[in-house]
Amino acid sequence: MKAEFRRRLMPATLALSRAATAVPSWLTGLLGREKPALTPEQAGRLAAWQALPPADPYRPLAESRYVVVDVESSGLNVVKDRLIAIGAIAVNRGRIELTDSMEIVLQQEKVSGKDNILIHGITGEAQREGVPPVDALLAFLDYVGKDPLIAFHVAFDNTMISKTIRRYLGCKFEHDWADLAHISPSLYPELSYKRRSLDQWTEEFGIGNFARHSALADALSTAELMLALRPRMHKQKIDSFRRMRDTYLAHRRATSPLSGM
Repeated sequence: MKAEFRRRLMPATLALSRAATAVPSWLTGLLGREKPALTPEQAGRLAAWQALPPADPYRPLAESRYVVVDVESSGLNVVKDRLIAIGAIAVNRGRIELTDSMEIVLQQEKVSGKDNILIHGITGEAQREGVPPVDALLAFLDYVGKDPLIAFHVAFDNTMISKTIRRYLGCKFEHDWADLAHISPSLYPELSYKRRSLDQWTEEFGIGNFARHSALADALSTAELMLALRPRMHKQKIDSFRRMRDTYLAHRRATSPLSGM
């Protein structure tokens, strides 16, 4: 789903600028000025998550839990398209924890198009019978806690999750992310011209994918790529999430100076 996202990032950014003028009522919802109505139980869960202390970014990766995330959406337009599913899996103390994972489909008022369904495989029935968005997002926050997040092409995942949380929970999602789409070529510059997509990087390291474009399967492949990068990370003393994030941001600034997150 995200293979063409980088190519479309600038048009989508321009579309966001136009939408700010053309559709003020939609923008009002996006900015969260209209507080959604949460039940006391939902509000309590959100408040409990907000009160959690942030993770220590300097804690060694070998002693930390971080969460690898992937999303599926109704399309690649970060302004107009909707979040359909979130897949996440934890890497705890340097090991992938298969039992410490989640995949959740958000209930959709409008089912995505047939071409889109062919990509991610989430049927119209599954979308209509998904978890109500407020409960789905609270489950995601409960699962993640305040642990750092890893993704491949963070801008897409972060934008889709953040705007949906703002819409349904009425709060900002200000979380620390690191992007393997930038870390991988930073560690392997000799491969950067022929390896760009997640598929290409996982192929380089012989990593399979049991269900491409399933949010959980893609999160697992991303987690396996993360572990495959560890030898070079170790050589470059990238031993904490802070060092990972610094590496990601430095490469992003060097290669995409006008991009933002």
